[in-house]
Amino acid sequence: MSDVLETHLQELRRGTVVLACLRLLRTAEYGYRLLEQLESRGFATDANTLYPLLRRLEKQEYLTSEWNTDEARPRKFYRTAEAGIRLADTMTEEWRLLTTAIATLTEAED
Repeated sequence: MSDVLETHLQELRRGTVVLACLRLLRTAEYGYRLLEQLESRGFATDANTLYPLLRRLEKQEYLTSEWNTDEARPRKFYRTAEAGIRLADTMTEEWRLLTTAIATLTEAED
């Protein structure tokens, strides 16, 4: 795959990972488990992308976090905040509009 194509595909996927995280984290989860959930649902991302994203979304107050120290290995659990739920709902609606618009383009080609 060419570098130019890879760059375009990466740009296309970038916003979808934000939306996927906000939707998946309506149920609190720790980073590595979220990474597994994203991958199993077809949102290929890596830890070097996910953890900075989680910190950024938390700083923007779209996520909250809490340490769970009940187990031998403490884990930081993230959850979508109210502002994050509103953002996810808005992004989901925009995604639906874009999907419909793209469908009209591809249908016109058939």
